[in-house]
Order: sequence, then C-alpha cells, then structure tokens
Amino acid sequence: MELAALLAQELGQKEAYVANVIRLLDEGNTIPFIARYRKEMHGAMDDTALRNLETRLQYLRNLQQRREEVLALIENQGKLTAELSDAIEKAATLAEIEDLYRPYKQKRRTRATIAKEKGLEPLATAIFAQDGQDPALLAQSYIDPEKGVETVEEALAGASDIIAEQLSDDPAIRKDLRALMKRKAILVSKAADPEADSVYRLYYDFAAPVAKLQGHQVLALNRGEKEGFLKLSVALPGSEGSALVCRKALKPGRLISAFVQAAAEDAYDRLIAPSAEREQRSDLTDAASEGAIHNFALNLKPLLMQPPVKGFVTMGLDPGYRNGCKVAVVDETGKVLDTAVVYPTFSQRKKEEAIGVLAGLVRKHNVRHIAIGNGTASRETEAMTVELLQQCPAVSYMIVSEAGASVYSASPLAAEEFPEYDVNLRSAVSIARRLQDPLAELVKIDPKAIGVGQYQHDMPQKRLDEALGAVVEDCVNAVGVDVNTASKSLLKQVAGLTAATSKNIVLFREENGPFSSRSQLKKVPKLGPKAFEQCAGFIRVPESKEILDNTGVHPESYAAAKQLLTLLGYEKTDVAAGNLGELQKKAESYGWENAAAQCGVGVPTLRDIVRELQKPGRDPRQELPAPILRRDVLEMKDLKPGMVLTGTVRNVIDFGVFVDIGVHQDGLVHISQVCNKFIRHPSEAVQVGDVVKVAVLEVDEKRGRISLTMKNLPKTEENTHEG
Repeated sequence: MELAALLAQELGQKEAYVANVIRLLDEGNTIPFIARYRKEMHGAMDDTALRNLETRLQYLRNLQQRREEVLALIENQGKLTAELSDAIEKAATLAEIEDLYRPYKQKRRTRATIAKEKGLEPLATAIFAQDGQDPALLAQSYIDPEKGVETVEEALAGASDIIAEQLSDDPAIRKDLRALMKRKAILVSKAADPEADSVYRLYYDFAAPVAKLQGHQVLALNRGEKEGFLKLSVALPGSEGSALVCRKALKPGRLISAFVQAAAEDAYDRLIAPSAEREQRSDLTDAASEGAIHNFALNLKPLLMQPPVKGFVTMGLDPGYRNGCKVAVVDETGKVLDTAVVYPTFSQRKKEEAIGVLAGLVRKHNVRHIAIGNGTASRETEAMTVELLQQCPAVSYMIVSEAGASVYSASPLAAEEFPEYDVNLRSAVSIARRLQDPLAELVKIDPKAIGVGQYQHDMPQKRLDEALGAVVEDCVNAVGVDVNTASKSLLKQVAGLTAATSKNIVLFREENGPFSSRSQLKKVPKLGPKAFEQCAGFIRVPESKEILDNTGVHPESYAAAKQLLTLLGYEKTDVAAGNLGELQKKAESYGWENAAAQCGVGVPTLRDIVRELQKPGRDPRQELPAPILRRDVLEMKDLKPGMVLTGTVRNVIDFGVFVDIGVHQDGLVHISQVCNKFIRHPSEAVQVGDVVKVAVLEVDEKRGRISLTMKNLPKTEENTHEG
C-alpha cells in the first residue's frame, strides 16, 4: 500500500490531505506553517495531528529502508525465496522484519554453530523430521573423532543444540510468543535487600500482569532496579512459554518426539525466554516512556501558555538562606531597573531591614507585582512579603515555579544577556520575567529542566527533546513574536528560523534600529525566501505602517485581506481603529464561499483573516483565566478538613494533580478525587495553569502532605480562602 493511503487509513484522514502534507513536509515546510497557512490542503488538521503524521511517516520510511536492506542482505547470501520475500514485504513492524532476518544474520560462535562445524546439521535435520527413526541409531553415522565427535551422546547433544537454535530463530514462534507475553506475562519485583529502607518499599514484594501495569509503575520499577533496591523479572505463568514452543516443534504421535521436545524445552529456557523477557521489558519501558513524554508535553503547553501579567513594574525574589534573598526590579518590558540582596531569615532585625529595603524599591519604582520563586526559603520569603504588603497595599504577589532558573542563570545565554550581574541576581530577574511573560522567559531554558513531568531523566533524551521542542515551537508560533523586542532564544523557536538567522535578526536590529515592516526581514543575512515564507506570518511588527504586519495574516494573503475589507465596505484604517466588530457577521451574510472566491483564498484562510482583522495584535493567552495574585499567606497548620480553597494546577501526572493552594507545599488531588465520572488520566479533566476549587481532605504536617478533592464541593463558601 502507498504511504499516503496507509497513513490515511491509520490516522482516519482523507488520502488526498495526507498526500498533500507529505509533499509539503518534503518541500521543507514547517509544521506550524502547514498547520496555520495551508489549511485548505490538509482539512485543518491541528499541530498535534500533523506531528503524529510526520512521526508515523518517518517510522514507515525507516521501516521500508530496513526492509530493503534485509532483502538485499539475504539475496547476497543466495537464500532469498519468493515466500520469504513476500513475508518481508508484508511485515508491518521492525520487530517482524528482524524476526524474519534472524536466521540469516551473522552470529557469533554459538553451541549450534560449533555443532554445524562438526558436520552435525544433517543429523539435526533428520531427527527434526520426526519420521520414526531412533535418534541414537541416526547419530552413530556421525561419530568422527577427527571432527571432535567422539560418542553418540556428543553427536546427539550437537544435534539438539542445532534444533534449539533453529526453533529460537523461527519467526512464527517469536511472533506468537510475543503476543502471548503481552497477554499473560507477569512482572515480579523483589527487594535486593528486604531490610534496606527506600522509596521503593511498595515494590519489595510486588507482582502484576504486564498488561495491567501503569506507566508510572514501570518507570518507578526500572529506577528502583537501576539504583540497586529491586530485582525484576518477567515470565509467563507455569510452563506456557515452553508449551508454545513444543507445540510448534512437535509432530504428534511420533516416537522421536521426546528428543525434539527436550530440544524445544532447551530452546525456550536457554535462548528464547531470556530474549523474550528483554524484549518485553524493553516494550514496557518504551510504552511507559512514550506515555511520560506525552504527559510532559501535555503539561508543558499550558505552562508556557499561562497568561502574561504585562504592563507593570515587577519585583522578582529568589529566596535563600545563607546567600540571602536576591532581588531584581524590572520595568514593564523586562528591563532591569534595580537589584539588591536582603537577609530576612537571619534574624528579626535583618527581616525588618529587608522589608525596609524592599518597601523603598517598591516606592522608588512603583512596583505593582512581586514574583517569588518556590525554592529554598520560599515560605519565609512569602511571610515577609505579606508583612511588606501591609506597608504597600497596592502590591500583590504570586509564587512562581523557579524550576530551571538556576540552569538558565548559569548558562552562557544568561552571561551574555546580563554580564554585569552575578548568577544569583540573574535568577531573580528570570523569576520576575516569568510572571510578566512566562513563554518569553521559559524558552531560554531546556524544557526538561522546567519540571512538569515524572522521570524525565529516565526518558530517551532525543525523543524527549523532540517532543518538548515541538511543544515550545507550537506555543511560540501560536502567540507570535514581536521582532523588535524578542530575544534570540524566542526568535529561534519561530517557524523557519534557526539559531544563526535569529542571531542575525538581533544584530540587524542593533545595527539598523527597529524593524519597520515584515518585508525588511528579507534584508537579514542568510534569511532566504523559504525562511521568510515560513516565519513571516508568526512575526509581529507593531511599529509598521502596514497594520497587517502586526497580525497573524500572512503576507501572501494581504491582497485577500484588503479585498475582503473593500468587499464588505470597510477601510484599512478601520482595522487599527478597532471598528470591525461586525466583520464576521457581514462575512456570514455575504457568504463564506462567495467571499472566499472573490478574495482568491479558501474558506479556512478567510476565517482566519477575519479573526485577525477583528483583533490585530491579539495575544491568545489573554483569553485564558488570569493567574492568581495573592495578598495573604496560609500555612499548613491553618488548613482544616472541609476547607474550600482556590488554587492553581502545577502538575498533572498519571495518579493525580498537584495544586498550589497558597501553602508552601502543593496539595495532591488523587485521580479518584478529580471528578465524579470515571477518567483514565487526570489530563481529561484539568491541565497545568487551570484555576480550580478544591476542598481539604487530610493534612499530614509531619510528612508534609496535603490531600485534596475536587468532588462534591459544598455550595456554601464560609470557609473559602481565595488568594
């Protein structure tokens, strides 16, 4: 089957659309560009669907490449039959192809190859025929001291080794056993040292069918084994595996079957079972890793797309004990205005001094918001901030995740951006900017360091980087980038731009002043026509005289946008003046098909143009719920069962949701407490950044654990605490 047809069938898409996407990808177009500006060609698939198609396309192409390699390798040995060739052509997975190639693969010296060198292969063939002859009688003809076969027993042992390896290499046996293990295999975990205490105690005496294992369990078991606390094994119950191999090998009712049965059992125990266990463990890990990567990406997107708190002078506090609390004040654009270091945890006097310094900075720079990093000494810093707000009533604060801030502050990028500040003060600047514009700041950090997943260091790093990089790219292009303020890190995520062209854009901006139009990008060194086509629609130029340069309308559609305005009785000046509130209604009255035909574009493109013209310069993040800014503080001892709180979802994992409720420790909503209906994963109900109502179930101060629920919340809110 042709690739387009196969992918269309697998993904439930029209073959013509899939063929178009394949062609667009092969022509060097990026996923964001295809998703946004080629909707007519693919039926408006979203970024995720397009990336799934791209990933599957690459797998199928790799599969075909390996298929051709295997066919050529077997052909070169002169052993390629029509039947084998047909089986390889029909193989749907890499595992099936490798199974078929296994008997022809160059092997290291094994017991079977040594037996073949002794001339015992014909004996093995004769015995495996199971035609009633006595193996011992057959073996007598193969005694040859010169070849190292001294006795009948040695001849039979060699023949058994050859039969065992042949059965081990049988692709049908491997395929059936793989399916059986997926259905019935049991994973068993035992403690390496039952007396040693560890976080893996839950798995010291654990067994579960592999078909029912959760991804987070697999990853925890793997890590426990890696750290030496657990010993793991995967096996079929009873003798089911051995029985399967025997059924495939034996010819019923033959006297000779006892010998073949023994060889089959040896094949399973010595050769097949260890290999099958490794493969099953690998499959479990791959599936768990893919699930974890998917979950990580699922959490990363809403974190990056958190609504910015723009337009205000902001103070960033990077808490600490010995080295003090680092302070940075940045203006509305993120430019550093002032820095300081205070020591509120040293003593009451030092705390009062710190509040005095911070109050002075608030008044001097008219600070409106304070961002506090959630790391070491965060709780004490938050308590100090609440006291500070008594002197500065117009100010509010928010706890922000500082995950990755230290990684960024010690990076060459931070050193280049802030050469005059030490590492600690750079962290405070980053924390302040995370409140102002999370996306612009977080793109500077390796996504793995942002901390919205589980076991990220155990994942296949290349695959994780690809998945998270795709999320960052999709988010940046969904929002758009101001070419005159964006950093190199942010520009690099724009479709069609590279590290080199992003650097050249910044250099061009520094040498020639702010860009005055999108078309000016064509003058940037190494930014050719293809790169311009890919990036132009995602670049914003607020200073341009062409209002469309500050929208998501692609330059290739400017003529269509202007034609639409004329068609519906508007002037271009109405776009800047915000007089297009009725534009969509007028387009509907005129008829989308009619208007699209008049403007020379497809209906999906025309709808996008209308949406952009109605809100030029719009930021899709501002349509989401605003983050919670607090003015008071809760401590764990203040929490009581039944108390209803407003919180922000910080992380969504397989078994629940972590919610920031204004206490130093996030609370956990177990998956069973997320909603009243059955869900397979918490992400079906909530995502990172959601503002949610929760009720306290239980507080364990000693262990620092807070159990919450989102189910059956009381109607009255007498105990409600909102930050």
